[in-house]
Amino acid sequence: MKLEQFEGYSYLDGGICAAKGFRANGVHCGLYSDANKNDLALLVSDTLCNAAAVYTTNKVKGAPILVTRQHLAVANGKCQAVIANSKNANTCNADGEEKAQRMTELAAEKLGISVEQVLVASTGVIGQILPIEPIENHIDELVEGLSYAGNGKAVNAIMTTDTVPKEVAVKFTIGGKSCTLGGMAKGSGMIHPNMATTLNFITTDAAVATDMIQKALTEVTKITYNCLSIDGDTSTNDMVCVLANGMAGNEEIGAENEDYEVFKQALYIVMMNLTKMLAKDGEGATKLIECAVSEAKDIDTAIIVAKSVIRSPLFKCAVFGEDANWGRILCAVGYAEADFDINKVDVDLASDRGTLPVCRGGAGVEFSEDFAKEVLGEDEIMVNISLHEGDASAKAWGCDLTYDYVKINGDYRS
Repeated sequence: MKLEQFEGYSYLDGGICAAKGFRANGVHCGLYSDANKNDLALLVSDTLCNAAAVYTTNKVKGAPILVTRQHLAVANGKCQAVIANSKNANTCNADGEEKAQRMTELAAEKLGISVEQVLVASTGVIGQILPIEPIENHIDELVEGLSYAGNGKAVNAIMTTDTVPKEVAVKFTIGGKSCTLGGMAKGSGMIHPNMATTLNFITTDAAVATDMIQKALTEVTKITYNCLSIDGDTSTNDMVCVLANGMAGNEEIGAENEDYEVFKQALYIVMMNLTKMLAKDGEGATKLIECAVSEAKDIDTAIIVAKSVIRSPLFKCAVFGEDANWGRILCAVGYAEADFDINKVDVDLASDRGTLPVCRGGAGVEFSEDFAKEVLGEDEIMVNISLHEGDASAKAWGCDLTYDYVKINGDYRS
């Protein structure tokens, strides 16, 4: 996937370990039967961090969500480590909170820090008891293997049906100090977020006050992760957390000033790219779809219309079949719960092969079916929609709907 370039920001390797003072590790503890698949991860900062998070709004919440939220509240937005597992979501279990709390206790004891300074996350099958013994038996190995280059092992440990790891990091400058912000994400199915999606961990060595991290995270989530849809299902364990240890040495950002905007843009770049990576790796997906809505009267209208198109199962199937059935786009635009004049709407389909106008003023225009096949034959497809009612714009991301999506979810527990 191409990484969009932004002036003043440069990409670098390292994911969650790119920023100063962050170590990570991932091990196979036995939750998965495949010994080559890591299933337990640990992320640790050398110093205490200011932290913030957003969570799923599903009424059913995984036990790790409840424990993490409690720990951040008790510790006044401070933390130093995150422990996470895959294969088992630890959700809808009578002993779920006890097991999630035990995971944080194990990490805290070995790291020599307060248990409230450890956050916890889980992903995998819902409704199955989480065996704590494999985690207890491998906590020493997990801690002893912590490394400033351990991001690869950690991201492997949080993957479930993901086919590729998802990591990105950027370098930027605040107050003359070189700062870095990086993240990792997991997610391939059960993705239709509202205030978070999948599991996402973001680290930075910039010094930022907790309330400023929370504000930036909430605002950026609205235009990135909340504009992602794979299959319309909102998970029970969705979480995005940001840890800032201040080791870059900049003056702490405590207000909405120029430094805050630089930090927020770095957060946007990382979260936007992770969102696109999640969309492209949707379960069974063969194509990334990006819907860009422009000239809307406000940003909420642009978001609603873009997400409506991305969510449409019929349009997602058309993209899989490389069929320029633009009527399905206009249908999805039409049932979007926003106020605009459908008779002003223009639609183009685009890819690296070129741009194909398909609708002007709410009506179809003639186009070459052969050229349409060329445009839709690429693995990254753009849907560009102009509402001609204002200056606001927004994007949403998703993927095509394929036979393999049904196959994967038909036997997910195995």
